Parts: sequence; structure tokens; C-alpha cells
Amino acid sequence: MNLTTSGSSMGHVVNVPSDGLIKLTHVIYALHALSVVIGVAGSASVVSSFVFGLPSIVAVILNYIKRGDVRGTYLDSHFSWQIRTFWWAVLWGVIALLVTLVLIVSIVGILIYWLPIVVVGLWIGYRVIRGWLALKEGRGIAA
Repeated sequence: MNLTTSGSSMGHVVNVPSDGLIKLTHVIYALHALSVVIGVAGSASVVSSFVFGLPSIVAVILNYIKRGDVRGTYLDSHFSWQIRTFWWAVLWGVIALLVTLVLIVSIVGILIYWLPIVVVGLWIGYRVIRGWLALKEGRGIAA
């Protein structure tokens, strides 16, 4: 469905996503949130459960499969946000792991080796919550 909104002198065409695509986007956020909860509640870290956990992997696969269906809607920004969150988490997770390994070798590092992983885990949680709240309000999310 298309809606025309009036601006200054020109209207903009905005594609309104179907209810099914909105529900799917909620499901994808729920899958990512489940990975975060598994990381917090389980023996793994948030980062490892988010990057290697089945819920987030399924969510990213769904993002890629349905990405074309959300083009031109505000959901497109959510799909990009979710995909970028996943791949940035992979990168930051690898960097945090390398920093952690270096810190463990030093005496001071033994006390704070967990800090990089915690910071990345908090960042992942922030991204999931911020995106999901924007979706709940029916608006896109700025990259």
C-alpha cells in the first residue's frame, strides 16, 4: 500500500508494510533478544550466544531472505539495523576476544579480562532494545 504525505511543495510516497512483515520483524527482534537472554542466563557470553546461537543465526537468515519484501518501507531500516548489529557483533567479538587474550597474559589483565566481552554484550543488548522500541512505535531506525 502507498501513502502520500505532504511536505513543502512535493508529496513523498511511503510504502506501508503488511502486518505480516511487521510481525516477522518483531519475531526477528525476539530471536535476537532470546540469544541475548541465553547469553546472560547461560554459561556462554552474550557475544558468543548472539553470534553463534541458533536464534540469531535464524534471524539473520530471515533478514536476508525477506529483505527484498521490506524495501521502500520503514522496515527496511530495521532489517539493515539487525543485519549490521549481527555482523558488527562478529567483528567486535573477535576484537574483544583478542584483547581478552592479551589481557589474560598480563597480571593486571587477569582482573579485567572479562571487560571487553561485557562491553560488546551491553552494546548488543542496546541495539536490540533500541531497534525493537522503534519498531513498536511504528518508525524506522537511523543507521
